[in-house]
Amino acid sequence: MNINIKKEYEDWILEEDHPCVMAQTVFSQNAVKIKQYSNFNSEATTNQLIKDIENYIEEYDFETNEFQSLIAIFPDLNIKNEEEFETILWQQLVSIAKYDSKPWDPSVSPDPKDANFSFSIAGHAFYIVGMHPRSSRKARKSPYPSITFNLHDQFEKLREMGAYEKVRDKIRERYIELQGMMNPMLEDFGESSEAKQYSGKESGDNWVCPFHK
Repeated sequence: MNINIKKEYEDWILEEDHPCVMAQTVFSQNAVKIKQYSNFNSEATTNQLIKDIENYIEEYDFETNEFQSLIAIFPDLNIKNEEEFETILWQQLVSIAKYDSKPWDPSVSPDPKDANFSFSIAGHAFYIVGMHPRSSRKARKSPYPSITFNLHDQFEKLREMGAYEKVRDKIRERYIELQGMMNPMLEDFGESSEAKQYSGKESGDNWVCPFHK
């Protein structure tokens, strides 16, 4: 891992006061795994990404209340606009599903039209956060094209702790302060499919997910 790249992300999240308090927490506690990849969406890169996610799951303590994230960074990938990023993000997710040998997490739906949809990797549900330098959303405007993988179990743990609504409302409040408006794609899990939130691009009701399990 390039130390300078890691420092750039730490500065973006901590020094620039990123609105996501969860992101600030994992960075301040050094609980984020950052992995760097080349040859975007190649078979070798995809298999390495799956292996890194499997290792992340194996090392994660599902009994603790602490949170962790895995960020895959593609520093050599040039993005022209949000539409292009959305396309390549889903291309990579499709490739992950193709090479992933584990069954879909039974707690979530594999149908991106389903309100209970969540992406599954290595048998575990993940909330995907796509980020890149061309994003119109300041909270997604990362130094390099990136994909953050957050275990869904962590959000369910927040619900069990009775802290989900408080954290959610705080993030939304800080987002409005940063952007001047609420993220139009942001909804609670179970209200509608989270698939349209993954790329960070604003999408209308006619948007069709490129992924089909």
